[in-house]
Amino acid sequence: MRKLLITLALVLVLPSAAAAGRKDTTLSVIAYSIPTAVYPKLIAAYQATPQGQGVKFQTSFAASEVQSKAVAAGLPADVVNFSLTPDMDRLVGTGQVSKAWDANPYHGIVSKSVVVFVLRDGNPKHIRTWDDLVKPGVQVVFPNPFSSGGARWDVMAAYGAMLREHKTPKQAQAYLKQLFQHNVSQDTSARNALNTFLSGKGDVLIDYESDAKLAQSQGKPVFYLIPKATLQIATPLAAVNGSNYVAAKNFVSWLYTPAAQTIWAQNGFRSVVPSVEKQYLKQFPPRPQLFKIGYVGGWDKVDTQFFDPTNGIVAKIEQSLGVNPGG
Repeated sequence: MRKLLITLALVLVLPSAAAAGRKDTTLSVIAYSIPTAVYPKLIAAYQATPQGQGVKFQTSFAASEVQSKAVAAGLPADVVNFSLTPDMDRLVGTGQVSKAWDANPYHGIVSKSVVVFVLRDGNPKHIRTWDDLVKPGVQVVFPNPFSSGGARWDVMAAYGAMLREHKTPKQAQAYLKQLFQHNVSQDTSARNALNTFLSGKGDVLIDYESDAKLAQSQGKPVFYLIPKATLQIATPLAAVNGSNYVAAKNFVSWLYTPAAQTIWAQNGFRSVVPSVEKQYLKQFPPRPQLFKIGYVGGWDKVDTQFFDPTNGIVAKIEQSLGVNPGG
């Protein structure tokens, strides 16, 4: 009888102790600037699940490279969601993220988007194509490619679109120089660039489709156009090694569930889960000339060739225009 009572006592105590431990868990989510509005919804939905009950969250949103470098330098993080794979690779290099972070059916990509043109209501400059962006008098807004992952997607979308027009790499690089000559604001992040555009600066903003949809949902007087040839954006997600790794991994896994992916889709992001993607085909129509980063060489090649702060193609363009890359 005494042994039975002890066993019953343990059965009653252990779950409450586990629950108490779970309630003490606070996950720090460090992300790029664009999903600022969706994460509160994702977190609330996760906390409503049995697995997420009692788990608390802290969040931080800023330019992707800035966030990646901050985590590498010691900023506490349990979950990281960046704009670019190179920003994740930095943390793999420091040992903060597992080398197998992308070993799931989605290759570590939690959401997708495409590069679009955000335009003034009525499109007074009649902007339709990439070539229209470099016409006389057209002012273009996109962020600084030496801090913003979004800007790097924008630049490579422009470059790839020129290749789609059967331009040579040299001609495509010449187009990039023209495009930078039309840039009137290089903000630190894509979200800051959106705010600059909404304040009235520029004729067109090159941006994430999800950002354009957010502006529209907020009633802003803008619309967006997906150019004929554009680049698919793929944003990486991972749990960070540390004392909260198991809890972080559970949250990361949940972000790929149909329930979570539906929230992503409802907030302007293209789902990586085929079943959810099919449900939102009207909102996110396929593009016949959509290309991926591999079309222009892949991030391993592109990051050095275009975005090395000293010798990269974009750095040299900025220097030729009197701009200090990253400055």
